[in-house]
This record gives sequence, structure tokens and C-alpha cells, in this order.
Amino acid sequence: MSEITRAALVTGASGGIGRAVAERLAADGTAVGVHYAGNAAAAREVVGAVQRAGGRAVAVRGDVADETAMSAAFDTVEEEFGRIDVVVNTAGVMVLGPVAEFDLDALDRMHRTNIRGTFVVARQAARRARAGGAVITFSTSITRLAAPGYAAYAASKGAVEAMTLVLARELRGRDITVNAVAPGPTATPLFLDGKDEETVARLAAQPPLERLGTPEDIAETVAFLAGPGRWVNGQVLFANGGIA
Repeated sequence: MSEITRAALVTGASGGIGRAVAERLAADGTAVGVHYAGNAAAAREVVGAVQRAGGRAVAVRGDVADETAMSAAFDTVEEEFGRIDVVVNTAGVMVLGPVAEFDLDALDRMHRTNIRGTFVVARQAARRARAGGAVITFSTSITRLAAPGYAAYAASKGAVEAMTLVLARELRGRDITVNAVAPGPTATPLFLDGKDEETVARLAAQPPLERLGTPEDIAETVAFLAGPGRWVNGQVLFANGGIA
């Protein structure tokens, strides 16, 4: 078996954008830690897909907001592959509703995953990523679009952007890039859930490219930041087909 020269941990990799990212990085020859929170079968499916394509992968479990669980997940990836170069945090929760009626318990749950979870993962990444590596967080184009009903979600992702830009500067001299990807409307179960056909069609028509993004579109953006995009650092990269 060939020596591993690059390894990544992708959170939320059991489905949607996370799965596409894991498979895309593996296609570039990166060994991948496929993180999941609860769906072990889906994570095993991703691992199997990577392995069938000739790549290396291992499933790791944990609540991203639990520092002990995530430390163990990072340990597993390092033990399996001998290194961690790239950390991609796609794990997130989206709850929608107007500010006046928003459930505060839902707010707390979402912020625990999106803000604390991102911070916990970034904390481990800052300690473990190797020189030449990359840390990639996930924001959303909603921070620009400011659509009604998205205030709580956008606020959580605004926090992600802030910590991302600061971390890039804190890692000065380490040769590690830190960037956020901010997808626009993307055809994932998280996005499509609860939307009727008319709503989906309206959203798909908004970008000049006149379609929804796909998980693979976003994965290509991540692959660029994780690989050749070494001069892009401390940025929020909007991947939304020109919607904003």
C-alpha cells in the first residue's frame, strides 16, 4: 500500500455536501476521515465508495460541539493515516423562522453546532494540521442575501466567518491556509426539506446560471482551497453561481 502523503478530516461527511467533499478530496489522493454524528450506515457507505474508487478512508464519530469526542476523532485519523493536513467542517444545523417567533431552544441548539462546533473543530485543527495544510469552514451566502426567516442561521454563520478570518491570522508562520466557503442555494436534503416545487424553482432561477448548486460544485471549491489555492487565505469564498 502506497505511503499517505496527505490526509483530511471532513466533518458531516455522511451525506450532502460533506460526502461530496470527502469523495472529491479522495479523488485527489487524499486519505479521508469521514466524520458523522449519528448515521453510521451512511458513513460506512461513504468509506466504501472511497475505497472502491481506490482511495483510503476511515469513519469517525462524534458531536462536533463535544471537545472530547472531536479530540478522539482527530486521534483516530492521525492513528490511521499518520497525519492530518486538511480539516473541512461542513457539519451544521439550519432552523428557519422569523425573529419575532423564533424558538430560543432551537436557537441554542443551532448555535451549539454551528458556532461552538466550528470552534471546537477549528481548535483541534489549529493544533494538529501540518505545514502546507488547510482549514476550511462553512458559512452561507445568506449572510449577504439577508432573506427573511434566516436571521438565526445567518447570525451563526456570521460568527463562523469571524472566527475563520481571525484564525487565519493566528496561524501566521505555520503555512496553513484558513478560509470559509459560503454556498448559495444547493440541492441537498438540508436545503430542499420543507420547500415546495414552486419555491425550489424560484430559488433555482435567481443565479445568472439559472440552476441550484450541487454538492459537487461546492466540493470543487473546497478541493481548490485544500490543494492548489495556496495564495487564498483568510477569505470567505462565495460559491453561489453569482446570486450575490
